[in-house]
Amino acid sequence: MPHEPSPPSPPRQSGKRRRAAAGVTALAASVASFFSIGALVPEPAAAATAAARSDSATAGFLAQVSPQGKERVTAAVLDLDAAARTPTVYGAGGAYDTASIVKVDILAALLLKAQDAGRALTAQERALAEPMIERSDNDAADALWRSIGLAPGLDAANKRLGLTSTQGGPGFKWGLTRTTASDQIRLLRAVFAPSSGASAGTGGLSADSRSYLRTLMSHVVDEQSWGVSAASAAGSARELKNGWLERETTELWDVNSIGWITAGGHHYLVAVLSDGSPTMDEGVSLVERAARTALAPATAG
Repeated sequence: MPHEPSPPSPPRQSGKRRRAAAGVTALAASVASFFSIGALVPEPAAAATAAARSDSATAGFLAQVSPQGKERVTAAVLDLDAAARTPTVYGAGGAYDTASIVKVDILAALLLKAQDAGRALTAQERALAEPMIERSDNDAADALWRSIGLAPGLDAANKRLGLTSTQGGPGFKWGLTRTTASDQIRLLRAVFAPSSGASAGTGGLSADSRSYLRTLMSHVVDEQSWGVSAASAAGSARELKNGWLERETTELWDVNSIGWITAGGHHYLVAVLSDGSPTMDEGVSLVERAARTALAPATAG
């Protein structure tokens, strides 16, 4: 069984089988828990509208997402082409293990460290960063986790990037970093939409750093391109990072997906976090159902 901080990358040849199995699981799912939906920290003028939308959308969201047993899921969505500057959060809320989605955060922290030193990443750093994001290489993540200073280094970087509810994992267990879906939107916003979050001028990522991170997220290997991409328009570009981790204590799976997608002619930041799935396939299915349901208004018609 893999160690918790280092979830294994699945063999490339198993990707299609995993996605097919996830689809079968989606058909078999049934409603088993209760969730709420609403705007995250809505602006005062929009609070009443957000509450009404929450009440009217809950039943439909539950019926389509259908978490089972001990499964828990939260999705957060930010429309980058709309006037709203806060995401909408669907689901139970609360904190989750990051598993390998923290690798985006680790690289962001490394890029900030390089910026502070007035330099680009070294050849060795790039040789670790690229497989860490594109193939979810755990050995590379171990090395860069040490390079940024473990959890204290991650937490310091996150303070600059505007994250408020993420805590680095203990010791070398980067996969047990705890986060929320709304905080993952804050991280994505620092990478994809700095005008609405942190910017280089206020301690955030530079344009070159953001471009580098986005490029790697756009080259994730095909067998790891599931997750939030399930809600994207057919044939459209997507930039993402997924995470999966079987907890040794429960033998249940954490499965997460974050990224930038296009749907309904708009660009979205999407974060879906889940835990409690009995298998990875069922976790992938849960995450993809949640992503499609959260983006349903954009993709309808």
